[in-house]
Amino acid sequence: MKIIVPMAGRGSRLRPHTLTVPKPLIPIAGKPIVHRLVEDIAGVINQDIEEIAFIIHKDFGPQVEKDLIAIAEKLGSKGTIYYQEQPLGTAHAIMSAKESMSGPIVVAYADTLFRADFTLDTSADSVIWVKQVDDPSAFGVVKLEGDRITDFVEKPKEYVSDLAIIGIYYFKSGETLRAELQYLLDNDIVKGGEYQLTDGLENMKQKGLKFVPGKVDEWMDCGNKNVTVETNSRLLGFLHSDGENLVDESAKLENSTVIPPCFIDKDVVLINATVGPNVSLGRGTHVSDSTIKNSLVQTHAHIKNANLDNAMIGNHASFDGKFTSISIGDYSVLE
Repeated sequence: MKIIVPMAGRGSRLRPHTLTVPKPLIPIAGKPIVHRLVEDIAGVINQDIEEIAFIIHKDFGPQVEKDLIAIAEKLGSKGTIYYQEQPLGTAHAIMSAKESMSGPIVVAYADTLFRADFTLDTSADSVIWVKQVDDPSAFGVVKLEGDRITDFVEKPKEYVSDLAIIGIYYFKSGETLRAELQYLLDNDIVKGGEYQLTDGLENMKQKGLKFVPGKVDEWMDCGNKNVTVETNSRLLGFLHSDGENLVDESAKLENSTVIPPCFIDKDVVLINATVGPNVSLGRGTHVSDSTIKNSLVQTHAHIKNANLDNAMIGNHASFDGKFTSISIGDYSVLE
């Protein structure tokens, strides 16, 4: 089994945090989004992962590439880096890794997390991960007859289904998917100026390939600051319920209280502080004379005299003040 992970550019909806760190590498509960994603996929498919192919932009830099290779190696897999030079759509992005598209593959977009408890149907030609949603008009959805997907509809204006495609796909044959997407590129089949994966899926379905849904229990987005903070809170709750120890033994607490669930990384110092619930503090962060809840703080930040709720603070940032709902990026200073 191989996993193909299109990561595209750094993203603009989560700036300023993505100016220095690509969105998929932002830590959620102490672990990068993309790391959690591939771990969750490995848990669902319950097979050895031969290779994880990451599709990135060249401006991510060598350190990001090393970090991605390390993520693959931690899962006992080979890590491969591919580049998408231009943002020409989902099909174009996936085809940037065409050399790795052989045998069974999973394609997973790197800005989403999920929780699921189902057995992958490897007899199907493809499994599309879906989640029931309240407003299907904002998503691509699938239509079902029995347990088989019969149609893909992009952002339907009228109700056709409430099963939203979350951006994770299994294909029994990477070669078949590659051939269909190559057809789109060779014949310049575009929508809105982009080559779309759904056009390739539709062609495969028309040829009689069997598509079935894989339903997830939880679907968590990391598209912008507010939903990323919410995802951090939800994930902390899940990990706490699973019995994971989320507070590192090296953390120093002086006249301070941690209200679970919270992730407290190595060498965190709390002085006269109340932290939690639903807070992640990255390695080496110092907090004094402050109250923080429902917030995501990355590494080596310094926070004092603060009352924070729904906040996201980047690496090496310094914050001293009475603001509440904020978003400041790496190396920022507010005094």
